[in-house]
Amino acid sequence: MRPLLQPLTRAIAQIDDRVFVRVLLQSLALSAACFAAILAGSVWAIQAALSLHGWMAWLAGAFGGVAASLLTFFLFLPVAAVIGTLFLEAIARAVERRYYPGLPAATGAPLAAQLWDGVAVGLRILALSLVALLLALLLPGVGLVLAWAINAYAIGRGLFVAVAMRRMSRSKAERAYRRNRPIVLLQGGVLAAMSFIPVLNLLIAVLGVAAMVHVLDDAFARTADPGFTGP
Repeated sequence: MRPLLQPLTRAIAQIDDRVFVRVLLQSLALSAACFAAILAGSVWAIQAALSLHGWMAWLAGAFGGVAASLLTFFLFLPVAAVIGTLFLEAIARAVERRYYPGLPAATGAPLAAQLWDGVAVGLRILALSLVALLLALLLPGVGLVLAWAINAYAIGRGLFVAVAMRRMSRSKAERAYRRNRPIVLLQGGVLAAMSFIPVLNLLIAVLGVAAMVHVLDDAFARTADPGFTGP
């Protein structure tokens, strides 16, 4: 039996892979562009809505900047998840090339379905993050733990199913998730904890996708029928 956190430790060990580095830089650029647009849009919307000028416009702009910063923190996980799925194929191939060179080419769900599922993952995490935020505000202390648990589920399940769909249909990916729920949610829990740590949270998408590739391979290694038509 493999160590429970081996998927993540292997993902971390590969962080210097040139594919990982390239994806990380590209995802950071996309994230920066998204959040810059949010910031500019928030400031413009507040100033336009209030029709302010002079120092009042500046004050409103500063308020908009603070609001946008809070919104950016709130949207970080959903945006990271969507960006991670956009680069999922590159990350997964890099992992398989290093650790599982004998695997055949991935032939799972249609590309359109995989892309749409990536967007759905982000929207699902956004919705669950809103629930987590409300719990954290309404139930200080306990709410924070519940928020972490919700994010662990959203990240773990979302990224695992997205990775699994490279090699199977959505229904089989869901079945594989149910059969491997504990190990998937464990990785999701660590990733959710990392989301609260500056700098480390930038690695969530890359490490999360890589870790789920290892989880999926381990599922196949442990049983001849893990719920998908793998090698």
